[in-house]
Amino acid sequence: MSEEITIKKKVTRKGDDGYKIVSVRMKEELIQRLDSLSVSTNRSRNELINLLLNAAVDIVKIEE
Repeated sequence: MSEEITIKKKVTRKGDDGYKIVSVRMKEELIQRLDSLSVSTNRSRNELINLLLNAAVDIVKIEE
């Protein structure tokens, strides 16, 4: 019995969905606040972080 099964390697396509993975260190207190907000809004922590960062980037002021 010398049958073979051929399986092609899966092509990894990073960023296909327009997102990239980013690792961020946060204080436990902030994570707890995000988790509380997550429960209150029925949104994932990831979704909230993206919403909050999008809003913050638009209103940031740089001082020199």
